[in-house]
Amino acid sequence: MGGNGEVGTAKGAAEARDRGAAVEQHIAATASLSESLLRGVDTALDEVSNVNLSTHLLSVNARIEAARAGTAGGSFAVVATEMNRLSGEVKSLTVRLRGDAHETGRQMRHAVEGYVTQVRDARLCELALTNIDLIDRNLYERSCDVRWWATDAAAVDCVRDPNDTHRQHAGRRLGQILDSYTVYSDLVLVDVDGRVLANGRPGQFASVGMGVADADWFHQAMASSDGSVFGVSTVHPSALVNGKRVLVYSCAVREGGNVRGKVLGVLGILFDWDALAVTIARRTPLTVDEWTRTRVCIIDGTGRVLADSQQDGTPQLDISAWKTLLKQPRSSAVLRIEGRETCVAHAASPGYETYRSGWHSLILQQVGANPARTH
Repeated sequence: MGGNGEVGTAKGAAEARDRGAAVEQHIAATASLSESLLRGVDTALDEVSNVNLSTHLLSVNARIEAARAGTAGGSFAVVATEMNRLSGEVKSLTVRLRGDAHETGRQMRHAVEGYVTQVRDARLCELALTNIDLIDRNLYERSCDVRWWATDAAAVDCVRDPNDTHRQHAGRRLGQILDSYTVYSDLVLVDVDGRVLANGRPGQFASVGMGVADADWFHQAMASSDGSVFGVSTVHPSALVNGKRVLVYSCAVREGGNVRGKVLGVLGILFDWDALAVTIARRTPLTVDEWTRTRVCIIDGTGRVLADSQQDGTPQLDISAWKTLLKQPRSSAVLRIEGRETCVAHAASPGYETYRSGWHSLILQQVGANPARTH
């Protein structure tokens, strides 16, 4: 399960980016066509107005000449008057058509903008959901791994009788597992007092002999009712792996490898968090333009940023005004962040099988620079 930590494929990401770009281009083309149509209507009405002005001037001149002709120009005067009346009606009609066209244009712009917003929000929420779903699915496998490996005979022998032979054998066994499951920074075996007995990468991490009695993952495993229960810590830098950020999953190692046996120690598996989550955030399939105004991150329920597409992003988000947004499975809203209008697309952890991280996936995209929007 989950051997190499690769997330998706470059081809899939490129296809998703292309789809996003195609949608933006279609919306921009629609907006451009509607604007072009309205400009054409304005131009045609201008031409009608110019012709009508000429007609009006002709009628005025005709009435002047009819007046000069006296009685002989009476019929001509009737025609000139009718031309003047028709010119007035054409002028009124032109004004009305221009007003109707401008109102239609306003409604079309509003419709296009609404469509842009709907498409953008739906797409960004879907991408946010994909990110957190990938994380939940991957972490579910970690919960399975730790419960499985805690029954390994080498682990049981080591915590039951931690002599040099058993420790060395357990270390080799843990190393073999790490060779196949590269998503882990290290695996550690701990006795009931919280002292590390063996690890899988002794040449890389000098964790043997370290104390973890105060770690929450150790306490959770020691207090577990049976081997089906696992412990987990949140994202944190760990001294066990030279300060790398990890999630630690734990399970009690029990006598005879029996899920209801006596607790002899704890297996802790240190999952390389950044290799998964930061990769997912930075490979979110957005267009080149979108990346210039977008931040992708995973946060916990307090707003602490656990993974971020920005290297210099703030480690804590103020989510005090986001309660309604975060309570929904998927949601979006335009909020003012750091003085800029920003679309916040959100997806809550959906969970996978028996595992749910409880975290939130966010895509924060500034909306003022969207070339497809018309105002």
